[in-house]
Amino acid sequence: MSELTVSFGLKVREQRKLKKLTQEKLALLCNIDRSYMGRIERGEVNITLEKLYELAKVLRVNAKDLLP
Repeated sequence: MSELTVSFGLKVREQRKLKKLTQEKLALLCNIDRSYMGRIERGEVNITLEKLYELAKVLRVNAKDLLP
């Protein structure tokens, strides 16, 4: 896990909780597996730009707000 992916995951988790979404609900809205969402939030995976923008859209934030 790199510092970058961990920081990104923490920002995703923070926004998800602010929006009162579960990991499962956010994953469903983004068309990804819930376990993969957990791995994103723990900083275990690198995601594509497409997933970054999908997450930002569902969370109703700018993509740059999710970047460390």
